Amino acid sequence: MAAPNSILYGPFEQLLTMEAVPAKGALSDNDLPILKGAGVLIEDGLIKEVDDYKKLQHKCKNSLTEYHVFPDDHVALPGFIDAHTHICYAGSRAKDYAARNAGKTYLEIAKAGGGIWNTVQHTRSASLATLTALTIHRASAHLRRGTTTIEVKSGYGLDTENELKMLQAIGNAAKASALDMISTCLAAHTLPKDRKIDSTTYLKEIQSELLPEIRKQQLADRVDIFVEEGSFGVQESIDFLAYAKELGFKCTVHADQFSAGGSQVAVTAGALSADHLEASGNKEIQMLAKSNVMPVALPGASIGLGCDFTPARKLLDAGTGLAIASDHNPGSAPMGHLITQAAILGTFEKLTQAEVLAGVTIRAALALGLHDRGSLEIGKLGDLCVYQLKDLNEILYHQGSIDPIAVIKKGEVVIDNTIGAE
Repeated sequence: MAAPNSILYGPFEQLLTMEAVPAKGALSDNDLPILKGAGVLIEDGLIKEVDDYKKLQHKCKNSLTEYHVFPDDHVALPGFIDAHTHICYAGSRAKDYAARNAGKTYLEIAKAGGGIWNTVQHTRSASLATLTALTIHRASAHLRRGTTTIEVKSGYGLDTENELKMLQAIGNAAKASALDMISTCLAAHTLPKDRKIDSTTYLKEIQSELLPEIRKQQLADRVDIFVEEGSFGVQESIDFLAYAKELGFKCTVHADQFSAGGSQVAVTAGALSADHLEASGNKEIQMLAKSNVMPVALPGASIGLGCDFTPARKLLDAGTGLAIASDHNPGSAPMGHLITQAAILGTFEKLTQAEVLAGVTIRAALALGLHDRGSLEIGKLGDLCVYQLKDLNEILYHQGSIDPIAVIKKGEVVIDNTIGAE
């Protein structure tokens, strides 16, 4: 018998559970685990049962279960997971975008006062309260579009004081938001321009000053590094991540965005994910396919910069997994609309609906090392997106222009557009 804190959602015309979807390899739409006329019973924030709605209704008829009924045609699927964002920042780079489209190079934009250093200056100047409020505001927009878990990086502080401020702001925002935020330290984003310091010295500074303090304050358990010419090299990045892992941090890598090398770091370091990969060739793809590293495509950056997309089709055909994230940031990916970007990537890379939807649910969860979400199964978090549609295919067909009618987080309706209750 269901307990008084149980909630039964349904009935759904289609319920996409993502149950038993493999972590790696290409996916056929015929393999999508779709139930018809199903319901989801959630108790204490966790899924207790997924079954035919009428069967669940009969089981709960003598209990104090609450019912949230969807009277018309609706479809539901796991809450979306955005595994790579930079939504904690201050300032705008709209002038950079205009200059880039007008033909200016990154170096020319930086010399004119733009680029990442512009964001660093604005973020350093912002108070903790301001950064917290900005992060909450951006996270709320993601939640309205169905994202129930979002990763958020630091990386616009570039010194101990301001990196800690960013991580504190992310932590404060997480406490005030309905969605889950996963904090990542990206102090190794690029070198600070306000002092003469080489990459070796800067990474040692992060290791000796910042990472121990992050552990002490429990601000994050993940570390990222940008492996790229002009930022950090292959071997020093491998050494840096090895040290971070000794301290207990999980690792991810900004890899192969403009040149190869980062995927090698991710594989060698045993990172959870390798993100970007726009510059990955056959060598890097085969390396990733032989590893347990989850590739993460960031189509927002490709759209913002006008460059090639991650070779998603080649990666999947080689046997890797594929997560898709928004890379929401003030420079290259200001849009931040995960489903729009995922749909566009699917069009250009010829991905099946199954591959795209797995990329923003179950495989995105694995990119973050999370095994308690991403699919609608017994014991997992009761996180759902509900659309007033008859067919799940409509979601990607409309390329993100249709928002969920309801978003459910840990069994509670946190976004409600005409959802009925009885």
